[in-house]
Amino acid sequence: MTAPLKQILENYRLSIDDLILKTIPQLGKKSKLRDACEYALLNGGKRFRPALVLMVANTLKNTLDLSSAALAIEYFHTASLIADDLPCMDNDDERRNQPSLHIAFNESTALMASYALISAGYTNLSKNAELLAKSSLPHALKAYEICMLAVENVSYNTGLFGASGGQFLDLDPPNLSLETLYEIAKKKTASLFEISFVLGWLYGGGDLTKLQLVKKTAYHYGMAFQIADDIQDMQQDLLRGCAINIAIVIGEESAKELVHKEMKSYAKLLKKLDLNSPELLALMQLT
Repeated sequence: MTAPLKQILENYRLSIDDLILKTIPQLGKKSKLRDACEYALLNGGKRFRPALVLMVANTLKNTLDLSSAALAIEYFHTASLIADDLPCMDNDDERRNQPSLHIAFNESTALMASYALISAGYTNLSKNAELLAKSSLPHALKAYEICMLAVENVSYNTGLFGASGGQFLDLDPPNLSLETLYEIAKKKTASLFEISFVLGWLYGGGDLTKLQLVKKTAYHYGMAFQIADDIQDMQQDLLRGCAINIAIVIGEESAKELVHKEMKSYAKLLKKLDLNSPELLALMQLT
């Protein structure tokens, strides 16, 4: 019987929280900037995205330590949240019931912490590749190629074609059509899920010729996740006048149908990739 998703994620969260605490010194000497990075990283995250990296790798029967790759996506995700909260963006004073980073420190420190975490994330990609290269695993001979593919994927999904482009569209959408909202969701949400799935697949020893299928799997899950989140946030978004919500635009029932459709595609691709483990199937419990 598959364990509840909440329980699965809690187990991962505890180990990832411990890992973050242990690796804070790797960000550099103690300073106000490092303190800001630490504050943002330890601000109550669910660690969903790094958990995905480890879930995919575990499903592949991986034996390599993927701690650095898992931390990389948490750094990228945290950096995006810091930027989203800034006064020039969403102007949010709180994040997870705590003062946003620019409130707890200041705006310039928050901006630099975001840059620092992105840089640290890329460093972690190379660290995991170096660890792989020194191992006796079958895919160790492809460590350089794997690192190159990882950097390429992260660059794509955090740039204009991913999270950065998605945030820009979110701030200034040309219209509120379903097509536009899907593009925002793909770039802002599905992009980071793609990084998680791809890093787990690459460093976990997945078949490199199937990488496009992995990306499609992540896309369908990311879209289902975002639409389900929009359904949950409908009333709150209506009260605050936020129109960037798929469920508001097409209606709750139609949105639920889309979630079901995306989850069906996700499950089908998991099976095709032989990734249909209890943990990855449990992700469907979000709906």
